[in-house]
Amino acid sequence: MATLRFGIKTAPQNTNYADIVRVWREADALPVFEHAWLFDHFAPIFSDLDGPCYEGFTLLAALAAQTSRIRVGLMVAGNTYRHPAVLAHMGATIDVIANGRFDMGLGAGWNEYEHTSMGLPLYAPGERIRRLGEACEIIKRLYTQHLTDFAGRYYQLKEARCEPKPVQQPYPPFVIGGGGEQLTLRIAAQYADVWNFAGGPVDTFKHKVTVLHEHCAAIGRDPGAIALSVQIPVNYENLAETVQMLQGYVDAGATHLILNLRYPYPAGIVARLAEEVVPNIT
Repeated sequence: MATLRFGIKTAPQNTNYADIVRVWREADALPVFEHAWLFDHFAPIFSDLDGPCYEGFTLLAALAAQTSRIRVGLMVAGNTYRHPAVLAHMGATIDVIANGRFDMGLGAGWNEYEHTSMGLPLYAPGERIRRLGEACEIIKRLYTQHLTDFAGRYYQLKEARCEPKPVQQPYPPFVIGGGGEQLTLRIAAQYADVWNFAGGPVDTFKHKVTVLHEHCAAIGRDPGAIALSVQIPVNYENLAETVQMLQGYVDAGATHLILNLRYPYPAGIVARLAEEVVPNIT
């Protein structure tokens, strides 16, 4: 049986720094939780736009310094917000701060409001995903080469450096989010160590996994090399419902399980998850 790896996610919107630190420290102290995540947005999503929303990488660096064991990452970084070479440097720095606990979460980007409000180009879906593919290659090269040249369709580098390198060698795990069947899952098949399914029916998850494995077969990669990840919203009033939802994904092959916590975080919720949810998933 594959090892199940549990984590938490705290979307850094409509909350405050002190409460996020509290929850992450609680998870860091409980060995059953192996990873913790933020999202990467610049305004609240599916919520009132006027609420607070902390920048993901800045906050992640602080949380990396506030924890000592748990793996840390963004689920997932929007590639359209930053040049991939800049993103590589940010990730390497956080991996140093975390002493080798950083996971590089990557996605194509999608939020129309954030792009238009800040004057960032929101490319057509196909271009966004092709840019993601180039970004994965750029980051991989910057982490494994002293000098990097890259002549892509969208990005160009000339004798680019990334120093210091990440602590993890050859580079931190790539966690790729998104379910586009023609392009995104093909990129995941090539680069991902973990593929994340953001949520939806278990049957949809199963179908996406089938497509991912078909892309793996096409390039000769072992599909077992890619862990399957899902995000599950936690129902604080009915943890048995959370167990039932998680179990459905585990039965479908998911092993990287993220419990998505909404604010406000009840006192002791992380311990309750460790006691009432994790032991009941088989």
